[in-house]
Amino acid sequence: MKELYFTPDTIDSKACEMLEQVKTYTKKIKEQNFIPEISALLIIDMQNYFCDESSIPFVPSAPAIIPKISRLAEIYTAKKFPVIFTRQMNTPDDAGMMSKWWKHTISPESNASLITPKLNTENSYVLDKSQYDAFYNTDLESYLKDKGVTQLVITGLLTHLCCETTVRSAFVRGFETFFCVDGNVTYKEIYHTSSLINLAHGVSTLLTCNEVYQKLQDYE
Repeated sequence: MKELYFTPDTIDSKACEMLEQVKTYTKKIKEQNFIPEISALLIIDMQNYFCDESSIPFVPSAPAIIPKISRLAEIYTAKKFPVIFTRQMNTPDDAGMMSKWWKHTISPESNASLITPKLNTENSYVLDKSQYDAFYNTDLESYLKDKGVTQLVITGLLTHLCCETTVRSAFVRGFETFFCVDGNVTYKEIYHTSSLINLAHGVSTLLTCNEVYQKLQDYE
């Protein structure tokens, strides 16, 4: 059963509650020094497939995070820092376990594969991927290195699948990651909070989108 755990009215307070819940398991949120000029914003799979209410795989809480991601993207673009969108899609040749597990995949030719029109991809890099991990069989790592990026701010969906997998993959490649508690979303709150607890313990720094906004605005 899908859950609506983030709404525009409750998302800020809910994110704070989640951070407090994480602290009961990890005691302390690992802090890393966020340096905007060496960071990029990674927006994972915000596609019609998940964001369009008429789509069967629609994520009920997705609309609540779109304005937050949009604001982050606007600030990153204004400061000329990299913004990367990913699109999950598959062909019979590259689906692998995705089709075996889910029985259906997103066709590259379908409207469902497109980034939601509620987010502006202009002046951004759009990266196609075939697996949960945005680094797998893509040029993401080389793109980031070419831009001098060593830190990633992670947003998108689904929290416990593509987002968490990509954060772990970034970690083993030497990237520092900052995971937005209220900038990622999935189908159930337990999936979301479980990912937050695990990532906070050994992989990523957890932040709210407002905290990232402030750090970006303070940067000269």
